[in-house]
Amino acid sequence: MSHTAHIPSHRKPRRSASKLALRAGVAGGVLSTIAVAGAAGPANAEPVTETIEMPTLGALDAELASAVSASAEASQQEALDLSLRAQEEAAHKKAAQEAKKAKDEADRKAEAERAEKAREEARERASRTAERTTLSASASSDSSGSRSYSADTQVASGSAAAIVAFARAQVGDAYVSGGTGPNSWDCSGLVQASYRQAGIDLPRVSSSQSSMGTSVSLSNLQPGDILYWGSRSGSYHVAIYVGGGMYVGAQNPSTGVVERSLDWDTPSGAVRIL
Repeated sequence: MSHTAHIPSHRKPRRSASKLALRAGVAGGVLSTIAVAGAAGPANAEPVTETIEMPTLGALDAELASAVSASAEASQQEALDLSLRAQEEAAHKKAAQEAKKAKDEADRKAEAERAEKAREEARERASRTAERTTLSASASSDSSGSRSYSADTQVASGSAAAIVAFARAQVGDAYVSGGTGPNSWDCSGLVQASYRQAGIDLPRVSSSQSSMGTSVSLSNLQPGDILYWGSRSGSYHVAIYVGGGMYVGAQNPSTGVVERSLDWDTPSGAVRIL
């Protein structure tokens, strides 16, 4: 064994032959490419002097910022439009709901008023029937117990004629509670207006009108007499006797002002004011 075998060498290790050949081949390829490119060009080619200006980074940033801003504004406007449409639709829906609610309430009130009016008419008819039954004994009757009424054929004259003519002229007008004309009446309003034609001012309500003048029997009536239903001081209905067993009165909402026979709705009594 050599005495120097254990001493480490300070020289760099040699590269392998394969690595050296690879590097030489790459370098040769590059040089060949450059040579071919030079040979392919014209011998007298001039060097390129034109400069191509590339957009600067600042210009690109400005354009990008402008595009982003425009897109943001468009998105914001679209969102605003959608919000306005939603608000309009909500307002229309709310208005429609409120209108329907108001209509339903009006219909309900109208139905309640119609029902109350029907009940009032029924009570009035029942009251009249009860009064007629209770006070039938006070009506005039002959010896056999049957009623007899004046079948006079006298023609009304003077004040009575004016009263009768006015009352008959209102036949066909509507009945309205509290009505005093000219086209709608209640019972005492018609009697009051008729007597006003003769210059006589009567009280407004039926019970006060039937308390006026002198009481007369139904068998001794004269045109212009006031007929009443109920007691004389507490009558609930009045009308005007027009002669021939007939009277004119504002009966009820169903009939309005009518001319009827005394037998159609027999009065309880009569008073004479003329």
